[in-house]
Amino acid sequence: MHTKTTMASVRNHSAGSTPISNVLGWGNCQDYLIFPGETALGDGFRAFLYFLGLAYCFIGLSAITARFFRSMEAVVKHGRTVVEIDPLTNREVVRQEKVWNYTIADITLLAFGTSFPQISLATIDAIRNLGNLYAGGLGPGTLVGSAAFDLFPIHAVCVVVPKAGELKKISDLGVWLVELFWSFWAYIWLYIILEVWTPNIVTLWEALLTVLQFGLLLMHAYAQDKCWPYLSLPIARTERPKDWVPEEVASCKHNNSVSDEHTDDIHSREALFKVQLAGPYQIVPGNDLAEAPDEPLNRKIDVEQSHVLLIWKQQFVDAFTVDSTEGRKLNNIYLRVARIFWQTLLAPWRILFAFVPPHQIAHGWIAFICSLIFISGIAYIVTQLTDLITCVTGINAYVIAFTALASGTSWPDLVASKIAAERQTTADSAIANIICSNSVNIYVGIGIPWLIDTAYNYIAYKEPLRIKNAEGLSFSLLVFFATSVGCIVVLVFRRITLGAELGGPRLWAWVTFVYFMLLWMIFVVLSSLKVSGII
Repeated sequence: MHTKTTMASVRNHSAGSTPISNVLGWGNCQDYLIFPGETALGDGFRAFLYFLGLAYCFIGLSAITARFFRSMEAVVKHGRTVVEIDPLTNREVVRQEKVWNYTIADITLLAFGTSFPQISLATIDAIRNLGNLYAGGLGPGTLVGSAAFDLFPIHAVCVVVPKAGELKKISDLGVWLVELFWSFWAYIWLYIILEVWTPNIVTLWEALLTVLQFGLLLMHAYAQDKCWPYLSLPIARTERPKDWVPEEVASCKHNNSVSDEHTDDIHSREALFKVQLAGPYQIVPGNDLAEAPDEPLNRKIDVEQSHVLLIWKQQFVDAFTVDSTEGRKLNNIYLRVARIFWQTLLAPWRILFAFVPPHQIAHGWIAFICSLIFISGIAYIVTQLTDLITCVTGINAYVIAFTALASGTSWPDLVASKIAAERQTTADSAIANIICSNSVNIYVGIGIPWLIDTAYNYIAYKEPLRIKNAEGLSFSLLVFFATSVGCIVVLVFRRITLGAELGGPRLWAWVTFVYFMLLWMIFVVLSSLKVSGII
């Protein structure tokens, strides 16, 4: 894969254009993605192909999210045995406790993991931009646009996901308020950097302070969760369930989304494998390992390894299967053909992602890390396609970032929050993923790329990092801040009137959905017009 386009050339390409051509203007682009012959296809046809490739990458992101979410569940469910001495009876008391705190898991594993496409894209953009005194536009534009997509469309989807009349509320309002504070402060902080302290410039210290504030968010949220004196808000809370995703809910099969369609029915499959492996062994209820009571340890390990290998093998079998048993049950021939076509279209992604090890290995950590690696690879392809779209169409890079890139790279956020809203008994994780993803976008997604570029510029040139079109980015922050207040006010109103943030009567759920989507459209339109110089 090859492209000679850099963000500097993209900016120069746009700089001499009129305001209208900053939104859409055809040019003579000689850069290419795979082979030089692409330049002979014509800019219009090339733009169509590159947009098609971009959409296909976003489908890949949604497909890998299912495996990512399964691996994350395995990580969070991991427990450890704690042995304590009862002071009264002087006997040993053995209990199981979770390794991960729910609040920290929501902020790190869930929010950071689902924001990884944007973080990867911004980091790749920063690395490609090394040696340039001006920061790239793809990273900040995508991350601010992603914040708007997270807050508005994803909240809109989560509100309508519960069944008619079902209410799901935040159980720990104190933690939510802490997360909300740091989310709002992140965008205020970004505005201060761009417009107050050092207008249009980012210094090394500003970038470093941006990254360090992610640690402050973690500590403050943990202190609130543990009700530490002087550091936590005295707000009553209801306890969250012991299991991050209750077993009776998690075992349900969902077919409502692209990623759910390809999520393995793990529980039934493991049961099948246990039957296959059982043979002379005894099946112990509640265990993931079929074993005999007095079986030697090495035999147990062999059975466990065989169990995992069978699951991994089944991943490839599923990936190569385009006409499933469920599809063959369809009576409508057109629906069946459409399903086969869709499965065929997804086959390359499914085959590629089948190489991700099963989440049963190492408590899900290997699958979690492999999922993030695949997400980074897709993000790299997305940056190349975006450069080419900007080159052949003349569309301002910020406009693409606010719209296509923000929506596409935020798809894992949407899927993860949707799954959490469906399967968890409270709204904590679904909403925490939205709010914390916005914080992660600034503190990590913008902070780390800026830290890379500012450190390089300081060492190489003794110069800070300059932000081109900082005024447009600052305007987008103000629009986002104003519309986000409107979003939070509605959530609070739903809590007061309905008793929960998500669900409720279908009419009011859909009214809320439409309202949130309108807020998102206001942000996208105003921000795009501003960075393009039209307003």
